[in-house]
Amino acid sequence: MYPLGLLPLLQAWVPEDAASKLAVAIPGVVFLVLFWSLADSNAESREEGDPECLPLSSLNTIGPFFKTRFDFLARGFQLTGQSVFQFNLLRNKVIVVSGESGRRDFFTSRGLDLTEGFKVLSGAIPMLPGITSDLQTRRIALIHKRLATAQSSDRLSHLVPEILNDAESVLRSWGTSGTIDPFTHIPALLFQTTVRCLSCHELADDVATVARLRALYDTLDTSTTPASVLLPWLPSPSMLTKLYASKKVYDIVNRAINARIQSGVSRDDTLQMLVDHEDNKLVIVGFIMGLLVAGARSTGTTASWMITCLGGHPEWQSKAKAEIQALLSEYSAETSAGSSLKEQLASIPLEAWENRMPVFEKIIRETLRMAQPHTAMRRNMGPETYINGIRVPSGAYVMYPFSDVHLNPQLYPDPWKFDPDRTESKASFGYVGWGGGKTLCLGQRLAKLQLKLITALTLLTLDLNLVDQTGRTPNPIPRPNWNDSLTCKPPKGSCLFQFQRVDQL
Repeated sequence: MYPLGLLPLLQAWVPEDAASKLAVAIPGVVFLVLFWSLADSNAESREEGDPECLPLSSLNTIGPFFKTRFDFLARGFQLTGQSVFQFNLLRNKVIVVSGESGRRDFFTSRGLDLTEGFKVLSGAIPMLPGITSDLQTRRIALIHKRLATAQSSDRLSHLVPEILNDAESVLRSWGTSGTIDPFTHIPALLFQTTVRCLSCHELADDVATVARLRALYDTLDTSTTPASVLLPWLPSPSMLTKLYASKKVYDIVNRAINARIQSGVSRDDTLQMLVDHEDNKLVIVGFIMGLLVAGARSTGTTASWMITCLGGHPEWQSKAKAEIQALLSEYSAETSAGSSLKEQLASIPLEAWENRMPVFEKIIRETLRMAQPHTAMRRNMGPETYINGIRVPSGAYVMYPFSDVHLNPQLYPDPWKFDPDRTESKASFGYVGWGGGKTLCLGQRLAKLQLKLITALTLLTLDLNLVDQTGRTPNPIPRPNWNDSLTCKPPKGSCLFQFQRVDQL
């Protein structure tokens, strides 16, 4: 089966005879590489001060690590009986840490690099040789600087009506009543607004192009397999699919960049900000390609669960509506009579959206705690270091599962209960919803604004009724699936929304 799937792709690039030979040879190469890597990792000796080794063969770690990571890591702590353990992904040494001291050391260590850890252990970002894969440290730093500029108060104030306008258009496309899957429709809405906020009007105004980009990023997700991550040099079907999708995303973004530069027409958007700074082409491409997927994935997941939790907890939905209506009463009086809901919401100043919504802040915080199945990934790029007294050699990968703190019943009693009023943990790094230490989410200001705007418009526009695929109210509400490391979706059909329009857009 392996050569048959690869042969057509190989034949498109190389002569037929060579393609056939490669298709036959590749499985043998894969077998030899795996045999060598597994034998090497299993034979590795444990030195004094090293973490306890997971008592599983490398062959039995790869699949669970990528497919059921939450369960796999929990089992690792159970099997070793330690707060820190290690295992190998082929020739990559991975150390998993937990506990308050381990968490503190992890988030404060200077030698642990996020970019290297995420790139190798996750693999779910578009990587093109010579383009996005060659973003050096200084260019990454410049992208972070530009992201801060894109979230300036002036820029965000300008984005408020644009986000609301996009959200209104998407909500209108759903019709006046019906049933939707929030874990499909809400991420699509967030992807639209993220394209608006972090790229350019030409892309965001083209509904077909936005849909095409989202489909390509979904392809990147599904083609992220153990083979494409651990053997990125191997032309496996998943890697070729991933490369193809990355190239198509690049083509779309690159065309938009070139068209803007060649036109000489200035427009008020993020692309123009990057062009005006005369940034290197790699910086502009890396900014748009990388941040579109990073922002849309995480914010889309949070928005889906945030609205779902509000649908299952009417008391908190009422509190959220009351908070928005209070702001509307205070600020929308100056808008003209007969103005639309989106225009009334746009009249609320940025300062109020950011600093005068304590109910929404609690809801966002609790949603991130319950439904953010992240595992922080780092690589030790410095000299040998120690976490919780355990040696971490240079070059080793280190992971910290957010579940260790966010689902810890000692810190958060009844952790699966949606309770925005719960007391904040006083433990060291007792909440890491936006990251911790020197690696805080740099896009959180924009993310929070999108979550508030879109949730507010949705709640005031639609009467939402949470149901399952039989039309009954689910009791209890399905839990986030932490083994789904990107979106933590519940089982398909277990969580849907019946909606009815209550406000004319």
